[in-house]
Amino acid sequence: MTLATEDVAAPPAPPAVSDRLPALMAAGDVPRPEPPAAPPPRRSRVRDLTVVIPARNEAPNLPRLLAELDAVLAPLRRAGLTADVLVVDDGSDDGTAEIAEAGGATVVRHAVPLGNGAAVKRGIRCANRGWILLLDGDGQHPPDAIPAMLALAERFDMVVGSRGGRGGSVHRNLANRIYNRLASYVTARRIDDLTSGFRLVRADVLKSFVYLLPNTFSYPTTITLAMLRAGYSVAFHPIRVRPRAGRSHIRLLRDGSRFLVIILRIATLFAPLRVFAPLAAAMFAAGLAWYGYTFFAYGRFTNMALLLLAQATVLFALGLVSEQIAAMRFERAPVHEPTGGAEG
Repeated sequence: MTLATEDVAAPPAPPAVSDRLPALMAAGDVPRPEPPAAPPPRRSRVRDLTVVIPARNEAPNLPRLLAELDAVLAPLRRAGLTADVLVVDDGSDDGTAEIAEAGGATVVRHAVPLGNGAAVKRGIRCANRGWILLLDGDGQHPPDAIPAMLALAERFDMVVGSRGGRGGSVHRNLANRIYNRLASYVTARRIDDLTSGFRLVRADVLKSFVYLLPNTFSYPTTITLAMLRAGYSVAFHPIRVRPRAGRSHIRLLRDGSRFLVIILRIATLFAPLRVFAPLAAAMFAAGLAWYGYTFFAYGRFTNMALLLLAQATVLFALGLVSEQIAAMRFERAPVHEPTGGAEG
């Protein structure tokens, strides 16, 4: 006996979990996955800044300079930078202080002219922000280079606006190249512009070197060599200087000789062996040469050869002692490290 069978449709298969997941999520039965957390915003290393402008009889240049500076700083302030402008009037008699105040700057006055370096030191001591931008009041330094210098300051402790041996008279450009080469030798580091007064520096570090700075125009030399000798990172950003209105306060012979003396003084203060060792070696070589000549010519050892060899020994010993003193000076100096942002 044969049983008849009917064709019965098979029940549909339940939808896969992956197909039901959107509907379940929409109904609120399955929690939605949390989106990946966005990384915290990176804190800029340069969050506040004091622009220090030393000025003496710069009434023809300050209005334009302050207007340009305000135009450059305005977008940076909107982006979160706190920036103050401080003008140090070094005994001007042409209304420099009044023009600076009208331009929105804070003004510190010297009753009598004390020197460009003295005005810079006063501005450094009065600055109360984390970074200091030194900018000459004669209008030669372009404020539009400030954003690029701020970007470099994320990685460096000092950024120098480098003129590249241009922007001045022929003799001044030549002198600057000589200074750059001599300073590069002393520090064993390439220095593109030793004497530029346009520089952005960490305030805590710069304040610790104020006591070394002279009252004359050679303060940039001291700052650069001191920063490199202390082991801080320094960058050079190329700039194009502009002609100034009015007369420069720098005198070629007087201030040029001062620059040379300052370089030699700083060289012996910060890297004595770089100066004494070559002198001792030259003296020793001269002593040996003179001894060889007198020995073969006259068969004797002369007092001059002895004097040269003894002098070489004394010079080398002075270099060693000076090197130890220089090392102790910087070992006892306070160490300043940034508390936030990128490290230099």
